Amino acid sequence: MRRDLLGAVTPSDFAPLSLHLHNQTTPHTAPMGTAVDTSIHPHATGPAAELVAAHSADYALKLYAGWFCPFVQRAWMVLVEKRIAHQYVEINPYHKSPEFLALNPRGLVPALVVPAASPGRTTKPLYESAVLCEFLDEAFADQTAHGPRLLPDDAYERAVCRIWMDHVAGKIVPAWYRLMQHTAEKPYGIHEARAELHTHLLTLAREMANGGPWFLGERFTLVDVMLAPWAVRLWLIDYYKDGGVGIPDPESGGEDETAWKRWRTWLAAIEERRSVVETSSTKDMYIGVYKRYADDTTNSEVGQATRSGRRLP
Repeated sequence: MRRDLLGAVTPSDFAPLSLHLHNQTTPHTAPMGTAVDTSIHPHATGPAAELVAAHSADYALKLYAGWFCPFVQRAWMVLVEKRIAHQYVEINPYHKSPEFLALNPRGLVPALVVPAASPGRTTKPLYESAVLCEFLDEAFADQTAHGPRLLPDDAYERAVCRIWMDHVAGKIVPAWYRLMQHTAEKPYGIHEARAELHTHLLTLAREMANGGPWFLGERFTLVDVMLAPWAVRLWLIDYYKDGGVGIPDPESGGEDETAWKRWRTWLAAIEERRSVVETSSTKDMYIGVYKRYADDTTNSEVGQATRSGRRLP
C-alpha cells in the first residue's frame, strides 16, 4: 500500500521509519507494451539543492553525480563528512552528454575528477562509489582540516570494516533491489525477497559494537556510509510493495529482537546524520525515479543485473 507523499527530508521526516543508481544506462527491452521511462527531474531539491548551490562554482575537484542515485550519495556524504572543497556537476545517467562520455567513456556516476598533484602529471577520472570513498578518506587525511578518518588506523580493524563493507555491497544492497523489483511474474515470492533482506540486515546488526549508534560504536566509519543511502530509502519499499519492508515493531522481534533493536538504533542515527540529510532531496522526488524499479522496467545496469540474477556492477 502506498504511503502519502512527504515533504523535505529532515530528521523528523525519518523518525517513524526508525520504528517500524550508480545508473549506467544501457539499452533494455521492456515487457511488450511497456514504455521505459527515462525521464529524471533535472536537479536536486530541498537540502540537497542547497548543498549543490554551495558547490556549483568551478573547482578542480569535481563530483559528477545524479542527485537521486544512492551510489552517488555515498561519495557525496564523504565530501560532506570531511569538509572537502569540490564542484558538484549534475549528470542525467539516462541521457549522458558527449562531453561527459569523452571524459569518462564508461559513463558511470559517481565519477570524480581529481586535480593533478604535480605539473605535467595527468589524472583520469575515478569511479566506483566505494573506491571514491576510500580515496577521499586517504587523500584528505589531515584531521585538523578534514575531521576523523572514516576507516580505523589499525590494520586489523580496517580489514574488519572492509569485510562488512563487502557484506553491504554483496548482500544487503542486492537484496534491497530484489525486493524493490519484485513483481508477480518473478519466480520467487515477495516473502522470500523480504526474508532475504531481513537475514542480511540482522547479520550486520549482530556485528555492530555496543556503546554508540554506529557500526563501530561511537566512531562513524565507511561501513555506515556504505549502507546509509539504501537505509534511508527503505520507505520506498513501504510505499510501493505490499507488506513493505516488514521490519518488526519494537518488542515484536521475537528471538531476533536484540538485533532488531540494535538496527533501529543505527537507523535512527543515520537518518539524522548531517551528511545524509544534506545530500537528500525532498521525498516526493524519489517516488517517480523509483517507480521504474518497483515496476521492474528500469534500464539501469543495477536494475538489469537484479533482473538477470547477476552480481551488481
